[in-house]
Amino acid sequence: MPYRERSSFGYHNFVVDFRILEIMKQSGYPVIFDATHSVQILGGHRTRIGGNREFILPLSKATAAIGIAALFLEVHENPDRALSDGSNSVNLKYFKQILEYIKVIDNVLK
Repeated sequence: MPYRERSSFGYHNFVVDFRILEIMKQSGYPVIFDATHSVQILGGHRTRIGGNREFILPLSKATAAIGIAALFLEVHENPDRALSDGSNSVNLKYFKQILEYIKVIDNVLK
């Protein structure tokens, strides 16, 4: 989908409206949340997309708490050197820790 068709607000921040996740769950199909692309900032690095990776974990926890079926995360061994989406990617060394947080929340719900 072209970026101009995505919802953004203010300084080109994407808007994550958690209401839609609940609406989508009612369809009966599994809902997958893309945590890394949800923290993108259009034009955040002038000629390319920026991002706020520090919000990946809080958004992931929140979506796990409402019972999403799966989580999508872009992971890179050195996000600051990634050719694409580095500023909104999870550093590989934190990936296991993020999954452990999500698993705890998921287990509580089940």
